[in-house]
Amino acid sequence: MSDERTIKAYTERVADYLKIPLPAEQLEARQAFVDAVREGGYVLDLGSGPGSDSAFLMRQGLKVRALDATPAFVEHARSNGVDAHLGTFDDVAEVAQYDGVYASFCLLHAPRADFPRHLSAIHTALKPGGRLFLGMKLGTGEHRDALDRYYTYYTQPEIEAALTSAGFTIDRTVQGMGMGLAGSYDGFILVFAHA
Repeated sequence: MSDERTIKAYTERVADYLKIPLPAEQLEARQAFVDAVREGGYVLDLGSGPGSDSAFLMRQGLKVRALDATPAFVEHARSNGVDAHLGTFDDVAEVAQYDGVYASFCLLHAPRADFPRHLSAIHTALKPGGRLFLGMKLGTGEHRDALDRYYTYYTQPEIEAALTSAGFTIDRTVQGMGMGLAGSYDGFILVFAHA
């Protein structure tokens, strides 16, 4: 995600972002990702935000590299001991390096035309059998929210087709509803897959 308006919206709301409670489905999914990767695994927290999930993954025994396009988020993550780096989805260029990629509600900021390319890069960056966690909002179309953040919405079949085309095997999905930074309640999908 390199949309300057989206980055600006996040930069202005770091403290607010940190206060958003995660729905039970996301808390369970985060632990399920840890369990699937196993202790000592090396993971990429893609679109890591201020590093809250990265810190959790580290406490559970994973080695974490965090990547986010918002400088204020990267600074906050680093100040809390996270190996955080400034970069976009296009900076995922590793080959068979990660045991897991944790992509929690980040790829929804990528334009629809770029989604397949990003999924392919993630697949390439994972070791064979490596685990992917993908969180996305459900819906249709592309637009900006009340905070001026750019979003692309997908249906479950669209997400599943894109993952399959990128070479992933889908293990399971979970749907839920949660409140985001803009204060709206949105339907979401959590996808567990492997390379």
